[in-house]
Amino acid sequence: MQIVILDTPQQVANYGADRFADQLKHKPDSVLGLATGSTPIALYSALTARVQRGELSFANARTFNLDEYLGLAGSHPQSYRYFMNEHLFQHLDIALANTAVPDGATDNPLAACDAYEAAIQVAGGIDLQLLGIGRNGHIGFNEPSSSLASRTRVKTLTPDTVKANQRFFADGEFQPHLSITMGIGTIMEARQILLLATGQSKSAAVRAMVEGPLAARCPASILQMHPKATLVLDRAAASQLEDVAFYQYIEQENQRLPGV
Repeated sequence: MQIVILDTPQQVANYGADRFADQLKHKPDSVLGLATGSTPIALYSALTARVQRGELSFANARTFNLDEYLGLAGSHPQSYRYFMNEHLFQHLDIALANTAVPDGATDNPLAACDAYEAAIQVAGGIDLQLLGIGRNGHIGFNEPSSSLASRTRVKTLTPDTVKANQRFFADGEFQPHLSITMGIGTIMEARQILLLATGQSKSAAVRAMVEGPLAARCPASILQMHPKATLVLDRAAASQLEDVAFYQYIEQENQRLPGV
């Protein structure tokens, strides 16, 4: 794993925007894996600004989102389809038909999972996958104990995840406890992975991901096995790492290598 430690969340977002821009300039018809949550919002804002300034185009790209709440239609304000439309898609030069989010309102979730997995394969696989990390180490909605070889499927959310997301739902409003999520095996097939993490609340999960054992109890630890995974952290998220100085030294040395 390449570990990049920056001073502020905005620097993390800008770094992520640079990576997406480089990918699209190199391959305008890239297949991009996207994520929701609070961390990507600043990244999406930075990408939107570049598109609106004419510096970047998503016109030929395709996107696949990691996950969706099962039981919410895409028009629901707490659905991830709604989130993506509001925070990114409607501000870009991309056709909504080229943006895929799992169908949370499906009557046949198992078939929808298989169809989503097949659509990724038909598109040629994901070139660059964006990830966040949950406080319990989840990626997508792959909660602790998830199979490290899992494919797109229905997943039960842990009580901790439900509680963490409760703030987005009004009192008495239906809050799903199930989701459709890309599996860990699906995520690991992406050619490149970019994980962004900011804030002290993510520091324990970051430590388990980077310096802990490879284990299903921390699904994100599987990224230790990916040949092109980059973790971009602010100092708060990196605060529990033991070898920060070494990671920074490695990154400095990497900058000296041609093509890196």
